[in-house]
Amino acid sequence: MKQSPDLTTAQERMKPGVITSCGFLGPDRRNLIEILLDDEALVQRLNTTHKKIAERMKELRDKGLAGLGMFEKVEEKFEVKVDSMRGQLPSPFEDHVMIGKQNTVVRNLKLNKEVTFTDLHIHMIEFHGFYQGKGSMFRIEPEDLVKILEVRKNEEKPLPDYYPSGK
Repeated sequence: MKQSPDLTTAQERMKPGVITSCGFLGPDRRNLIEILLDDEALVQRLNTTHKKIAERMKELRDKGLAGLGMFEKVEEKFEVKVDSMRGQLPSPFEDHVMIGKQNTVVRNLKLNKEVTFTDLHIHMIEFHGFYQGKGSMFRIEPEDLVKILEVRKNEEKPLPDYYPSGK
């Protein structure tokens, strides 16, 4: 698929030194459209959506805010810590959004695994389906988010009543 001029501009803004010192793509040399399409296919295979992943990230972040920078027990199986810093970052997608610098660490106590993400991650996943380039210092794998955060899967649609069961 051909990349749009808007995505080409976003990809230029994702290079090291433009918005952040290390950029958003790492050593990934694919066009942004290819990165987005590959992650979209992966999220579909995981039977969820970018929106559900981002909503779960926000839900746990918001519950962790009560800890005031300390780990807060959430839902009996998570510990969540939220740290805020001064300043804001623009979205590289030029959607005229400034995102506060806030880091969230979620520990899944049952799995003994954790993931760290920022509010910019949440925005880029929710509105653009972007998890950063493969090999990027701050890429978060969709599989890790789904597993560690226990993101809800898409519900299967029941067959209509007139459909013979098991056929």
